[in-house]
Amino acid sequence: MIYLDEAASAPPRREVLEAMWPYMTSSFANPASRHDPGLEGEHAVEDARRRVAKHLGARPAEIVFTSGGTESDNAAVKGLALADPRGRHVLVSAIEHPAVLESAAWLGRLGFAVEWIPVEADGTVTPERLEAALRPDSTLVSVQAANGEIGTVQDVTALSVVTAAYGVPFHTDAVQAAGTMPLRVDDLGVQALSLAGHKLGTPKGVGVLYVHRRTACEPLIHGGGQQRGRRAGTENAAGAVGMAVALECAVGADVAGWRRRRDMFIAAVEEAVPQARLTGHRTRRLPGHASFVFAGRSGESLLLDLQQQGVICSSGSACSAGSSAPSPVLRALGLSADEAHSAVRFTFGHDLPEEALERTVEALRQAAR
Repeated sequence: MIYLDEAASAPPRREVLEAMWPYMTSSFANPASRHDPGLEGEHAVEDARRRVAKHLGARPAEIVFTSGGTESDNAAVKGLALADPRGRHVLVSAIEHPAVLESAAWLGRLGFAVEWIPVEADGTVTPERLEAALRPDSTLVSVQAANGEIGTVQDVTALSVVTAAYGVPFHTDAVQAAGTMPLRVDDLGVQALSLAGHKLGTPKGVGVLYVHRRTACEPLIHGGGQQRGRRAGTENAAGAVGMAVALECAVGADVAGWRRRRDMFIAAVEEAVPQARLTGHRTRRLPGHASFVFAGRSGESLLLDLQQQGVICSSGSACSAGSSAPSPVLRALGLSADEAHSAVRFTFGHDLPEEALERTVEALRQAAR
């Protein structure tokens, strides 16, 4: 099997599982308990918090462990908007993850004015479009660092310069970008940032939310006041440790080689299958991401044909699987419904050998006949 769906979920790393194992077995006590076993769990969580903060260039107190990227996005969009009394206007890009779009829609039902920022045909948000959409009562902007369906990477730093001039908090969903690009929050200029562990090699069920220490954020989950009151609930010591290790493991990836294999694969697909059309930005895209639409073909039928040849990929976001509607992301790029239904996405890790990609091109050539 050739697994090319890492944008949906990456395989767990052995180093991560081994680091987590003690906190799922012998060190099982509640980290909030004041006895020695509980303190052992608390120390593990706080050490993990320091390590994650170091990776992001943040302070440990600014790191909140969550159940995953969806919770982190919900907590950021809802929490920042509800905590800011200055305005009731929320801006999100038109190609955000459903966790952001649906959180913004929920705010709309509470009376917030919610506006989608249009994107260019390659999926980029320009500073000019963002600035044109800002209003005196804008209270939050959320633009993802990279899109999981089309691979486009945004210039978050340039966008946050615009929002900083207006004093508007900026959140970025960096779930897909983690492990492929630097995410130092001061360099990005963001006040909130979301991560998910299972894109990096942890088991599913752990994420991170960074919130700047001077940025007000209403908690999404209330209860016992854990994590300095920003996210109540018994802390997942094993997940926190796994998240820290996964981020540290990602630092050593050969991103240049990763991009080279991506570009080779895109060129080979375009040569082997003339009706293939790349979606997203050609160069400003995730290093292990290649997405296409195939004129006159159903993306789902291509997936089945490829699976029969041992190639596992997807037609888009796993969080939209099961929906018969065309991808909102592809529609926002200006593609027709028929074109959007022909989408296929190939996403792979930094260590996938070229031979696997060559086999995939041949399988695709045969499937697309």
